[in-house]
Amino acid sequence: MLKLLTKLLKKAPKQTNSGFTLIELLVAMVIATLVITPLLGFMVNILNSDRIEQAKATSEAEIQTAIDYIAQDLEQAVYIYNASGIENASTATPPGIKNQIPPSATATGCGTSTPNCFPVLVFWKRETEKKALPFVGSTAQTQDDTFVYSLVAYYLVKDPGGIWSNAARIARFQIKAGVIDPNDPTNADGTTKYVDTAHEPSKGYKEFDLTNAGSTLSDKMNLWTKTTTAYTDKALTLIDYVDQSTADSPIQNCPADMPRVPSDTTIRGFYACVNSSNTLAQVYIRGNALARTSNTNVYSTGNSAYFPTASVQVKGRGFLGVN
Repeated sequence: MLKLLTKLLKKAPKQTNSGFTLIELLVAMVIATLVITPLLGFMVNILNSDRIEQAKATSEAEIQTAIDYIAQDLEQAVYIYNASGIENASTATPPGIKNQIPPSATATGCGTSTPNCFPVLVFWKRETEKKALPFVGSTAQTQDDTFVYSLVAYYLVKDPGGIWSNAARIARFQIKAGVIDPNDPTNADGTTKYVDTAHEPSKGYKEFDLTNAGSTLSDKMNLWTKTTTAYTDKALTLIDYVDQSTADSPIQNCPADMPRVPSDTTIRGFYACVNSSNTLAQVYIRGNALARTSNTNVYSTGNSAYFPTASVQVKGRGFLGVN
């Protein structure tokens, strides 16, 4: 009996704990790497493409919004300065207003500390000041609308750092006339009295003088000078991520009767063609979507799709007359 049990035990299969060998694990890891790596790369590419496309869509929307805002502003223009009016100083021949506006006459956001601040659109406009004017002989509580003149300037600013991108941006500067009190227009000291402190003229503001020497409106407007008071109004950013490329990017040729502003053709992200005599301007803006996602954000033919453009032609319809 004992012999029989011994034989049976010898014939029974041995139970062992089996697993993967080291070679099998290495082979599995290589196969997994060959499969997963391309998939990960594919997913990363999809995510990057989606991020760039979203940046492109955002830039397109912002550029269009900015051009619409500038167009509405320009529609109120009574006079638009051409290149010589902006780039000549008041002491030059012919004169201009270069040393009367930022950056030569410093304003916060566009001054001597911001040398790369280039004036592109500078114009006078006539706009409504709602419920600012008391009726003659009535109390101050009875108010009516009136009109005031403003000097508006749009700039291309190349000043990376801080909260702004490494691309360029567009800034807007404005100074405005005050609203004179029709019931009591003169203070005791002989100075002009305004309806209230909220409707005093901007610091540095002085109205243009149509009695200035000159045979044309441009001659008269180019003689404008600010007051001796320093500006306190700021050049406020309208839009960031504007193309800062100085070469290779395409530019629009201006008609012969609408000289380019600025005349420096290396400024290509924001410029205009201006006919001062007809109060007419064609404005161009090119955005830079790549600046939102990459440090390599200079224009090239291969990435031109990520530099959206917008343009508009505007005829100033403001009325040039007595307020």
